Amino acid sequence: MKFTSILALGAGVASASPLLFNRQSPACFVIGNEVLPQEVSNVVSDIRNRITCNPGRRTLSGVPDVSSGGVSFSSVNFANSNQTPLQFALERFATKTPLATTDLVTFQSQLDVYLATEAGIRSVGGNLAIKVPKFYLQFQVSRIQTAQGNPPTAPGLQVDHLRDKVLKNAPREAQALKDQLTAQARQLS
Repeated sequence: MKFTSILALGAGVASASPLLFNRQSPACFVIGNEVLPQEVSNVVSDIRNRITCNPGRRTLSGVPDVSSGGVSFSSVNFANSNQTPLQFALERFATKTPLATTDLVTFQSQLDVYLATEAGIRSVGGNLAIKVPKFYLQFQVSRIQTAQGNPPTAPGLQVDHLRDKVLKNAPREAQALKDQLTAQARQLS
């Protein structure tokens, strides 16, 4: 009797193992073996259920083309442009006037595909030129949330902090583009 109970318990654990493994399997866009910084790992956990991958189409550093909310990374990929990363971001991710009427869901989907692609790039130790448009999208999401009366409370998601992150990662960008970004940081309505 004891042996049968132990065998049944063991079979139950063994059959549960694949479920446990599936929950812990890497996100489809984390294709490499490099250890991700904790902040990036947290982002992967947050977005993995909103992201789908097209393994038949590769983007930066071999990362699959990712999609979220009907937006694919390939449709907003700064690297396919002949513009600088900041110039591309300022033009491609422009908001409406008044700012509060901008579609936050679309901007969040665009940010999600950038976050996923960045995590994939980091997982293979690839080039992080993606950081300028990614931080710019975070900046825009923060501006939109603030204009819509729901400003982010986390210090790392504040408009001024994100402006500084874009500027820090864009040292070679034209001063006129940096000035445009700085002016946008003051436009929160």
